[in-house]
Amino acid sequence: MRAFDHRSQLSRIVAASLAVAMCAAAWPARAHAEEIPAVAARQRTEKKTFTDAEIIEGFLKTAFGAEYHLAGRVDRIRKYDVPVRVFADGNRADRKAQLATVVADIARHVQHLDIAMTDRSENANVSVKLVRDRDLYRTIAAYYGKERAREIKNSLDPQCLSGFRKNEKLEIEHSDVILTVDSGDFVFLDCAYEELLQSLGPINDTSSVPWTMFNDKVSMGFFDVYDQYILNLLYDPRIKAGMTVSEVNALLPEVLPDVRTWVRKVNDLPE
Repeated sequence: MRAFDHRSQLSRIVAASLAVAMCAAAWPARAHAEEIPAVAARQRTEKKTFTDAEIIEGFLKTAFGAEYHLAGRVDRIRKYDVPVRVFADGNRADRKAQLATVVADIARHVQHLDIAMTDRSENANVSVKLVRDRDLYRTIAAYYGKERAREIKNSLDPQCLSGFRKNEKLEIEHSDVILTVDSGDFVFLDCAYEELLQSLGPINDTSSVPWTMFNDKVSMGFFDVYDQYILNLLYDPRIKAGMTVSEVNALLPEVLPDVRTWVRKVNDLPE
C-alpha cells in the first residue's frame, strides 16, 4: 500500500515504482476467496453505488503520482499498452492456484485489459515471486539492493511488495511482485489483489478515499466494485500512457459512462 519511485537495478534507463502493502492478519487456509469468512463479510457490506465525483476522485488520486518519491514525482498516466502475462515463481501449488484465480478475476472485470497466467517465465511481463515470510527481506535485497531493502524494512516492514519499470512514454514494460505465502489466506489474497493491481499502474496510495484497497487502512481480499471503476478507467483505450491530469480530465465525461455500463453489467448491478 506504500509507493516508491526509484531507479531500478533491473534496467539501465527506465524509472521504477514500488508499492508496498502492509498486511497483518492471518486466517484459516481455504481454497477460494468466497470461502474465507473475512472476505465474505467484507463482500456483504461492500459499498457498490458511487457518484461520478467519488469515482473520479479515487481514479485521479491513485493513477497519478506516487506516495514516496526517490526519482521525482510523475504526474502522468502509467499503464501497460500490451497484453499482460503473469508468471508465478515458487513452490506452493495452492498459492499458485489462488494467484491464477485472482488473475482470472481481474481479467473478467476489466474490459480492455488482456491479462492471463503463463507457465513460461520468458513470456511474462509480470513476475510474481512467492516467498516465505522469513525470506522476504532477503528477496527484497536481491531485487533492489541491501540499502534500499533496509530502508523499506525500517520504514514500512511490509508483507508484500510490487514495482514496475516504465519507458520514456510512461508505458509499463515489466512488473515484479513479491508475495509471502505463509501469513494466511486472507493476507495472501489481500496482498495479491492489491499488488497485482498496483503493478498495472495505479501506484499511488491515498488515505482520503475510504472505498479503495489502495488505502493503508482498507483490506479487501477481493476485487471490489470501486477499484473496478479505477482499473476500467485506466485501461480504457482512450486513456493513454503519458497523459497529464488535464488531458485525462477532458476525456472522463466521455469515458466514465461507458465504464459505468461495463461495471454494472459484469457485477449485475441495478440500473
